[in-house]
Amino acid sequence: MTTAGAASSSTTRQRLLDAAFSVCAQRGLHAATTREIADAAKVNEVTLFRHFGSKEKLIAALFERSVSAQIQSLSDSESDGDDLARDLLRYARKFNQMLFEHEPLIRTLIGEAHRYPEAAREVIQDSVKPMRRRLIAYLRAAQEAGAVRTGLKLAPAVDAFTGMLLSGMLRRTGNPKCLEYAHESFLMTCVELFVCGISAPQPKAKSAHPK
Repeated sequence: MTTAGAASSSTTRQRLLDAAFSVCAQRGLHAATTREIADAAKVNEVTLFRHFGSKEKLIAALFERSVSAQIQSLSDSESDGDDLARDLLRYARKFNQMLFEHEPLIRTLIGEAHRYPEAAREVIQDSVKPMRRRLIAYLRAAQEAGAVRTGLKLAPAVDAFTGMLLSGMLRRTGNPKCLEYAHESFLMTCVELFVCGISAPQPKAKSAHPK
């Protein structure tokens, strides 16, 4: 493929992703059809299937596009791991950005979870695994360094942390007027609670005046 052809193919792919986001957010993941998405992108259905193969893979690519950007952002500012609160707040902000970017799709997916095909849920979950793996790896390194308590099961701990962030996004976008605090304050509180829960106990300082 020529350079011009590759650029054209990339542009078409992005148009399809943008169209899928718009149509799925308006119609729902289950109701949105590949024909509607192709029409919104001003291409034919054959082009959509040539790029993605199926509607499920197209929807997964929506999440992958945002997640890959967040992972790159994290990679560009790698931490030395000496400050759990600082690093986890940075992660929370990146993960939070992804949640807000996909809020319409996430709400639709939650609403349709009982009828959405299992295969589709799996590919969407797979798209967020890289960020989840990165955080687990970070915490494992912190555990080995003595900053995170030993015996802590990291996968459920990470899911609990990101679950708090998801809940915060849903509340903030659902009825923000009922919240009397800024979202940044919520993120910092989530991090503070998480750090308190996972941090290794610090050794007590020896008294300077023994009894």
